[in-house]
Amino acid sequence: MVPLNNSQFFLTSLNRLIESFRRLPGVGPKTAQRLAFYILKMQEEDVKEFSDSLTDLKSQILYCDICQNISEKVTCEMCIDKTRDDSLICVVEDPMDIYVLDKAGIYNGTFHVLHGSISPSRGIGPEELRIKQLIERIEKNTNIKEIIIATNLNLEGEATGMYLQQILSHTKIKITRLARGLPSGSDIEYADQTTISHALNSRVDINENIK
Repeated sequence: MVPLNNSQFFLTSLNRLIESFRRLPGVGPKTAQRLAFYILKMQEEDVKEFSDSLTDLKSQILYCDICQNISEKVTCEMCIDKTRDDSLICVVEDPMDIYVLDKAGIYNGTFHVLHGSISPSRGIGPEELRIKQLIERIEKNTNIKEIIIATNLNLEGEATGMYLQQILSHTKIKITRLARGLPSGSDIEYADQTTISHALNSRVDINENIK
């Protein structure tokens, strides 16, 4: 009897789908197989809708010309929201971080997405991030009073935070870093709302450390 978990006996199209699911973070071989077989049992119209949503995601999503967050318009809804305090910019690594921080309900400033962090081991330098856009944004907006560095508290996030601190240290803008509440080595994406609230409320002025 052929073992079910031996994927070499699966149909080519099914194998392709399994391997596609395995590329997703946190999805192992068994989970990928379950997802693929679940798709196989779905109605054809549901599969088409699922497929179309993936295609639309890549074809319709833009990057906001101000904050670099994902958007379906040239300028995202958050950046055109006049109720938000545009004197504050919270710099994050990924779009998911905006969702987590904003959901905490205590921050009403704006954001800037770097789309990654500095990681020499992976060949990612400052040039690969949206740092240039952040600098241009600061130069255009004289109303900015504070930059909150909210990169993850791991090696790459800390390196990115230190780099931002250095390149922004010549400005008169207050530079702060998320503090108490986020444990070292953690990702903002997985923090709960209470932890996020503590981190935002306890941010520290990192410019003071280099004076």
